[in-house]
Amino acid sequence: MRKLLKAIAYLFGFVLLLLLLGGLYIQYGLAPHIPEVKDKSCLNLQREKVGDNFYRIGNNWLRKSESGLWEEYVEGEPFERGVITGKLEKELLYSQEVAFVDQIHNLVLNNSYLKFLGWFTRVFNRHLDENFPEENKLEIYGESFSAPHEFDFINPAYDRMLNYHAAHDIGHALQSLALVGCTSFAAWNERSTDSSMIIGRNLDFYLGDKFAENKIVYFCNPKQGNKFAMITWAGFMGCVSGMNEKGITVTINAAKSDIPNGATMPISILAREVLQYANNIDEAFAIAKKRKTFVCETLMIGSAPDHKTALIEKSITKTVLFNSDTDFILCANHYQSDSFKNDKNNIENIETSASMYRFHRLGELMNRNGKLNYKNVASILRDQKGLHDKNIGIGNEKALNQLISHHAIIFQPEKLRFWVTANPYQLGEFVCYDLKKVFAEAPNLKDNRELKEIGLTIPADTFLFSFQWKDFQRWRDCKKHLINAIKNDQPFDNEYAFQAIFVDANPEFWETYKLLGDYFKYRKNKGNSRKYYEMALTKEINDTHEADKMREEIKVLQ
Repeated sequence: MRKLLKAIAYLFGFVLLLLLLGGLYIQYGLAPHIPEVKDKSCLNLQREKVGDNFYRIGNNWLRKSESGLWEEYVEGEPFERGVITGKLEKELLYSQEVAFVDQIHNLVLNNSYLKFLGWFTRVFNRHLDENFPEENKLEIYGESFSAPHEFDFINPAYDRMLNYHAAHDIGHALQSLALVGCTSFAAWNERSTDSSMIIGRNLDFYLGDKFAENKIVYFCNPKQGNKFAMITWAGFMGCVSGMNEKGITVTINAAKSDIPNGATMPISILAREVLQYANNIDEAFAIAKKRKTFVCETLMIGSAPDHKTALIEKSITKTVLFNSDTDFILCANHYQSDSFKNDKNNIENIETSASMYRFHRLGELMNRNGKLNYKNVASILRDQKGLHDKNIGIGNEKALNQLISHHAIIFQPEKLRFWVTANPYQLGEFVCYDLKKVFAEAPNLKDNRELKEIGLTIPADTFLFSFQWKDFQRWRDCKKHLINAIKNDQPFDNEYAFQAIFVDANPEFWETYKLLGDYFKYRKNKGNSRKYYEMALTKEINDTHEADKMREEIKVLQ
């Protein structure tokens, strides 16, 4: 018996040792390689406060526009740019990471499990840094010196910031979060009011309202490659929407992916490389072909030199260039080229998601507007109706405007102009920038003045001043209360009154009834649960999987 206990003790000790060594390996052995920097003197640079929400370091600056958008200009070598960006954005870096971690806390119960997720991410992304260009690693490393230490319990700053650049890809691949879909389109020649190219896009990337509060219009004058502007947030050096000085625009639209077995290049880093180094569509395609990514994505490339817009459809295994044979091109979240027409993920995506519905609605609005200009492009991006102007409820994924957009943007590449929306979503005013003017004035900007093209501002959507907007805010509050009631086992005292308020706030939205069905299922009220699931099925549901799940629930509730 003593020998058996001794053997068990040895075995237990050996397992503990393995766990300890494994933990140390994950903590230190899988840590990303720190870029080598010979000259770190820029770390001694000090930020100067010029005025309210206006900071400078040499020629570099960060200011808050009267629109609420942050504007930032940065120049120099990669590590220097990163250090300066971090110093300028110090407070924004903190608030952005708080917003990101708070959103994770909605799903994760405690910091111990958050730490475990940090370890898991390290294993999953163990080769992530190997797939970043050295330039981007130097930028991110430089910026990480200003990252908050409050979250070091998750992972060290540089490690965290690298992984945040893959958050879009991981969420997209594992939970199809990014399929709450971005929509983009372009027109030129006969489909444009003045024959020049015009491009519109919604970035439907939602991590809570707090995450989108501090949008940054980032103007970069790098030592290598093209000067460029992109719409971003503190701590993010990738590109989701941008334009360079040659009139090349880049936006990304997610497509359906298989679950990856490890990280490669984040799609936003590929888009950033295209933005900085491509001078035409062929060069953009060549860059995309040589990089391996671990999610499926479409990059829409507008090109002033080519006077057209094309799509680069990229999967884990192949990269295809899709050109339109007309004077316009549309893009939702499915592929359009012959190379992908028999792809199982693409077929499933078309059949089950809201992508094709939005694609058809976009075509309907394009035809209705005829020739496009920046004003009617804005109205298309803000459209909340379904096909044939059907009321499909506020916030439906089948609408172009789902009221989750981080930003909407309009490009005129040949004029080097772009418009970006102030908060909230795509409802705030569209602020116009002239890229050529900004780069001419930026290095010498000493006073806190507006850079926008005031005469070209598109006013805020009138929806913001409507009863429907107030109803939608009330609906979202009710939704939170309803989810918390189920999660925390705290039923409503007056269920009848709550039902009436919730339905009245958004009566045509299928999710209103689905959520009430879930609540009454939790309350073991089969009759009401079945009633609300059946009502949901009479509405325009964006995902066939959701409809199938409710049909199964109805069978169980019979």
